Amino acid sequence: MAAVETALKDIMSAIEGTIGVALVDYNSGMALGTIGGGSDLDLNVAAAGNTDVVRAKLRAMELLNLNEAIEDILISLSTQYHLIRPLTSRTGKGLFLYLALDRNRANLAMARHQLKKVEADLEV
Repeated sequence: MAAVETALKDIMSAIEGTIGVALVDYNSGMALGTIGGGSDLDLNVAAAGNTDVVRAKLRAMELLNLNEAIEDILISLSTQYHLIRPLTSRTGKGLFLYLALDRNRANLAMARHQLKKVEADLEV
């Protein structure tokens, strides 16, 4: 099992094209840990903003009576991919991983695969 800081570092180094990564509590909108980002991407602002995305999708699923779990949410921008992955473990309930990728350097399929692998080992 990997601790939060170790898991975020693993994501930064293992996933090609990573701009930044955060572990976020979608009940509060607070980032519990961040690595990367910078002047072009404030991960704390991204954490709060993407909390609204997760909440809206959960609300829509409830209204549609969809009794399923979100595997991930992808937002495609012209130069970036933003990937949101709600944690499914018992200890990760209410949390999601947020990953920002450089679209020109990233392999989206590999990024999703790696993120799933890190999530499985994450200890919160």
